[in-house]
Amino acid sequence: MKIHFLLLGLILLIFSCDSDVANQENDPPNIIFIMTDDHSIQTMSAYDGRFINTPNLDRIAEEGVLFTNSFVSNSICAPSRAVMLTGKHSHLNGQIDNFTRFDSSQVTFPKLLQQAGYQTALIGKWHLKSQPTGFDHWDVLRGQGHYYNTDFYSAKGKEKSQGYVTDIITDKSIHWLENRDQEKPFCLLTHHKATHRIWMPDTSLFKEFAGIEFEVPDNFFDDFEGREAAKDHVMGIDRDMDLVYDLKMLDDDGEIQTKYRRLYEGFIAMLSQEQREAWDAYYDPVIDDFLKADLEGEELALWKFQRYMKDYLQCVRSVDNNVGRLMDYLEEAGLAENTIVVYTSDQGFYMGEHGWFDKRFMYEESFRTPLAIRFPKGIKVDNSITALVQNIDYAPTFLDYAGVEIPDEMQGKSMKPLLSGDSIQWRDALYYHYYEHPNEHGTHKHYGIRTDRYKLIHFYGEINTWELFDLQEDVHEMNNLYGQPEYEALVADLKKRLQELQVTYKVDRF
Repeated sequence: MKIHFLLLGLILLIFSCDSDVANQENDPPNIIFIMTDDHSIQTMSAYDGRFINTPNLDRIAEEGVLFTNSFVSNSICAPSRAVMLTGKHSHLNGQIDNFTRFDSSQVTFPKLLQQAGYQTALIGKWHLKSQPTGFDHWDVLRGQGHYYNTDFYSAKGKEKSQGYVTDIITDKSIHWLENRDQEKPFCLLTHHKATHRIWMPDTSLFKEFAGIEFEVPDNFFDDFEGREAAKDHVMGIDRDMDLVYDLKMLDDDGEIQTKYRRLYEGFIAMLSQEQREAWDAYYDPVIDDFLKADLEGEELALWKFQRYMKDYLQCVRSVDNNVGRLMDYLEEAGLAENTIVVYTSDQGFYMGEHGWFDKRFMYEESFRTPLAIRFPKGIKVDNSITALVQNIDYAPTFLDYAGVEIPDEMQGKSMKPLLSGDSIQWRDALYYHYYEHPNEHGTHKHYGIRTDRYKLIHFYGEINTWELFDLQEDVHEMNNLYGQPEYEALVADLKKRLQELQVTYKVDRF
């Protein structure tokens, strides 16, 4: 009789264990969506090791998947964020530029996850003017926020922080994770201010990159021959990067007078006494050396490039360190296995290519964006995915993994089949559209199509010009092939496909 009871108990235990495993397998995954601002793929070492090593960002890719062809649909901050939330191109979600107020009444993936039982939170940069909706908790910067001692806004009102913004956003994210409703799956958006202009580094990282000379892009002194629209830019490191505002050359005697000097003075006035002492100890010798050098022309432009790279990369270093903190917390809390971790940026950025900083153009450096996804329980492919993905795909992907129906109005596609290794038909071309003109950087309105090899761009409005690039033969997009007789058939085909994309995405014809 005792043997029978022992066997029965063993059977029940086995069934119980199997049931627990099945329940774990069927648990909705948690989601952590980490997004930075203006982070270029050139400065994430999983893509490009020339400038910086980013072990924590690379860890997401190494333990998951790196997307090698990840793009945005409109390379500018607020529109890119609206696309991410809604899964729709800018013309349909209404956020075509940085000046528009986001219609937060429309369908977004956080709202749908919230309705499906997820606990949702947004911490960090919002930049959409309207109040966040679809979040159980939100604690956001006003506009761009500040790198030091910035204000945060929540349903409770305004709260001033003390410290460096990347650290604080991570602190707040971990605090929310520790105090959330443990019975619900969660979706946390950790959205950083870095690496946005004006690249104010953490004082603790000033020794990073000391004595390093960074590789200057081959096309740094681009003359823009054959590319009329690009000549109108106001984003040149040589002529448009402000010595004080961007490069911190605030001399005591006021010899260096620039357009944005007073604005920069306001920013550093926010530093505490301790922060300001560390700030001046680092930058004052740089200012003295700069004044003594009395640089002009190409020498000045190259000096500005090196100074820009150091400040920018120190901001990247802080991001990488803090992503490591967040990843470590997930491991320590036992959350890593069932949590999807996504790292991306709202767009790419120019690191001196064409002599530029900033973004906006459909050229590769700003059109491309980093994208790495880690989900140990759910990813069935190794290393990298080459499919053409876009930020309209984030919302459908999150909903698909959560088992929530994807609304028909969302124009993106779920990336889950790609991550699962399924054999599916995927897009073979991308649509891009930039609307903001006039603007401080002079970029003309334009739209275009990109395939795996070719890119066709139409600049319109105050200008009417086309550009065609063979991305296989001309990686840096220096040779405009449009108008050359041997490419007429290709152009006709690309224009037809472009029109088909505009019909598919319900774009008014231009």
